[in-house]
Amino acid sequence: MNIHEMQKEILRMKKEQDVCILAHSYQTREITEIADFTGDSFALSVKASNVSNKTVIMCGVRFMAETVKLLSPEKTVFLSNPIAGCPMAEQMDKEMIVEFKRQNPDYIVVAYINTTTDLKTVCDVCVTSSSAVKIVSQLPEKNILFIPDCNLGSFVAKNVPDKNIRVMQGGCPVHASIKYSAVEQAKKLHPNALLLVHPECIPDVTAAADYVGSTSGIIDYAKNSEAMEFIIGTEIAIASQLAYECPEKRFYPLAKELICPNMKSTTLVDVYNIICGKGGEEITLDSDTMTKAKVCIDRMIELG
Repeated sequence: MNIHEMQKEILRMKKEQDVCILAHSYQTREITEIADFTGDSFALSVKASNVSNKTVIMCGVRFMAETVKLLSPEKTVFLSNPIAGCPMAEQMDKEMIVEFKRQNPDYIVVAYINTTTDLKTVCDVCVTSSSAVKIVSQLPEKNILFIPDCNLGSFVAKNVPDKNIRVMQGGCPVHASIKYSAVEQAKKLHPNALLLVHPECIPDVTAAADYVGSTSGIIDYAKNSEAMEFIIGTEIAIASQLAYECPEKRFYPLAKELICPNMKSTTLVDVYNIICGKGGEEITLDSDTMTKAKVCIDRMIELG
């Protein structure tokens, strides 16, 4: 069976079985082509909660599938590939944050959506990369611990100077690995290109950017801009996706190292196997964990 045949079979079976397929934007093209929705992680969870399908397949990483389950506890949710985790989401544990709050009772904890469900149970409000600045600026509290991404936290602190924002050392190892020297090299190769980067990049990189935003923000900016050339400072799949969608424009990855191995661990065969009833992992969360974790997500929805 070739790729086209497998895609065709997945599309047929998902319709028969009333299955909704979600694909994060970092997935490969053969996966996004068979997805019902493609986009950022939280936006996909919201989409899933608004469809009638009783079964949802997440082509992404574990915390994303968990968020789908949090917003749609009545649905059967599968993670396409059980090994697809997120190093950033797994860097901090609940006990560490509980101890911080014990020692710093005047602080609230703002959790990036890229955290485990278990960690969310002890956080006060959740944010996405696109909503972080807006939500933090609206919080009545002045003292904030932002976890787990110190680079996104620093970006928020720069844009919300009236808050006292502390960060812990953590973040996306893929985005954080890109140094300013990569910006210099890319601009030398493509002097007329605008630099669009994700706020998970280090401050030296975001400071040099023409636009800093979420994955969907970068995609929208590139599509709507009158500029014709762009250096894309996020997962390499986005430059590829934009090249397909805007063939009249040119897109260059900021660095060849911008590849997420966890995202790329999911294959079309994984999706096919789930549809055939022999693969993936069903996400199960106990009711107490879901109730506690949803508090910070509900507050995010309320504020953002």
